[in-house]
Amino acid sequence: MSNSNIVLRIQSPLHGTKRIDTKLSETITVFLEKVQKLFEVGDTGWDLFKERNSKNFLRASRSKKIVDYQLKHGDMLYMVFTNKGKEETEENMAGTSSSDRTTTIPCGDVHEDEVDKVLRGEDGKIYRKRNEQLCRHGPQGKCLHCVPLEPYDKEFLNSCDPPIKFLSFHSYIRKLTGGVDKGKFVNLENISCKIKAGCKEHPPWPGGICTKCQPNAVTLNRQEYRHVDNIMFENPAVADKFLNFWRRSGHQRLGILYGTYEAHKDVPLGIRARVAAIYEPPQAATMNRIELKPDPREAAVNAAAEKLGLRRVGWIFTDLVADDLSKGTVKNFRGNIDSHFLSAEECIMAADFQNRFPNPCTLSPDGHFGSKFVTVVVTGDNDNQIHFEGYQVSNQCMALVRDDCLLPTKDVPQLGYVKESSNEQYVPDVFYKEKDNYNNEVTQLARPLPVEYLLTTIPAAFASDFSYTFKSNEQIANDSFPVENRENIGHTQDFASLTKYLEKFPPNKFLEAMSDFHLLIFLATSDMLPLKDKIDILFKAVKDHDEKLAHDFKKTEEWATVEEMMSAHDGSMPAASADSGAMNTSGLSQVGGMWTCVHCTFINQVSQSVCEICSLPRP
Repeated sequence: MSNSNIVLRIQSPLHGTKRIDTKLSETITVFLEKVQKLFEVGDTGWDLFKERNSKNFLRASRSKKIVDYQLKHGDMLYMVFTNKGKEETEENMAGTSSSDRTTTIPCGDVHEDEVDKVLRGEDGKIYRKRNEQLCRHGPQGKCLHCVPLEPYDKEFLNSCDPPIKFLSFHSYIRKLTGGVDKGKFVNLENISCKIKAGCKEHPPWPGGICTKCQPNAVTLNRQEYRHVDNIMFENPAVADKFLNFWRRSGHQRLGILYGTYEAHKDVPLGIRARVAAIYEPPQAATMNRIELKPDPREAAVNAAAEKLGLRRVGWIFTDLVADDLSKGTVKNFRGNIDSHFLSAEECIMAADFQNRFPNPCTLSPDGHFGSKFVTVVVTGDNDNQIHFEGYQVSNQCMALVRDDCLLPTKDVPQLGYVKESSNEQYVPDVFYKEKDNYNNEVTQLARPLPVEYLLTTIPAAFASDFSYTFKSNEQIANDSFPVENRENIGHTQDFASLTKYLEKFPPNKFLEAMSDFHLLIFLATSDMLPLKDKIDILFKAVKDHDEKLAHDFKKTEEWATVEEMMSAHDGSMPAASADSGAMNTSGLSQVGGMWTCVHCTFINQVSQSVCEICSLPRP
């Protein structure tokens, strides 16, 4: 037994978690030398401990062995650096290329979302009033019938109206850390479906595989918690603008939800995604299909949203088919017993989004666990009215999609299919459990797989008390600035639409006019407008609803240039000289039957009243 091979895990605040092969009979000195080589650290400046709180120090010794510390296969050890050792290691890592470095996020450097910090500091207990019928104690006492409940109490959650089917993520963490050990051994590890790299005991796959490098089989369980407990559109206009595309074209539409995460008081330690705007990326859509295209403005849009205090919190898509146009009803073909909630293809896309936006978590050795990114489907309900449904896929689904193990089926949307192993890829066995005709629980291989095992549902609705991050949502839809990437229905974001939009507002309503998400994105990403150096002033004015700051932006030279361009578009600037080849007062050059745009220098046909390249008017 003392010669048994085991694998130990070592967690470092600078390198993440790594695995090391050793023997129970190996001396501590030899083991520490192997650790030093694996982590590429110096002889001194670091120590190993058995416990996370720096207890049970592994002291270098040629007489003591691994077995003397009662270490078992799979145990975790913790590397702790002194200040000098940490500085030296960071310098060594700085000289290492990113491709040679582990991508694991150190736990000590995890930047949690603000809502997680708030909820972690809350009590979370469910306080109950004294029960006059059952309580027999004084007003200051507590008994079984009125003592505060834990946030994960199943009986209380089931008694809510409607019942709360899933624990909030922070309630789930309280459940894990609520035992006698106070969660000292809680470790939220992300599932991996890939072969562990670096095994030298056999040729690489498909030449060989062993129990040390082979990923574990996955048994799918319905996830008992969810990372987001409610999705709320802060006012109806946010969704109404999005739905107008389907109303105008009959084609489906996809958008990215921008908003914030906040505490949700209706669920113990819950989190709500508040949606303030919907950005519509470039896409090609039909009545039953949506294809996303590359978005050259994605980074600029995210940067602009961040300055407005917003972030990407989810995605939304329509699946609507008109039923009776005179009544405005739509068909109901989702969410009932004869159909599906999300198709396998939609689950895979939701998992892909969630993998792109992981949830920072200090209890995970990777620094992240799950995701707060939500999915919203707009479809018909049982009353044939437009209805919003919210979902997330489970962490198990995220792992299967991340490691390229899950495929959609061709003919049955509610069924997925787990790949079979090939020479190019090893895929672990994936199982799920269901009841047979005799009510016995049987284990099935996930080929095919009902995607309901991968879903968590989230209520999605509108705020009862409307709020408006952007004042334009208080106006009627026809007065709003055009939404991006809608050229196929005649909605174009260009200089002419900017001029037409701003003409509707008097000078004293400048901040209100600027408080439009789609307008701000256009101003921030337009190459023809000279605003990029001062646009941050406008973002702050809109974010803080600051009239004075908006007035300061209006007085800048950059905005004055935009106003001059709008005046030229209205025809208030001097007309062009009639003499061919003359230069008029606005700098317009006309040569023969052509004219040169003073903004982008493109030579246009004389019959054109606006520039073909930048869409600015000919003065």
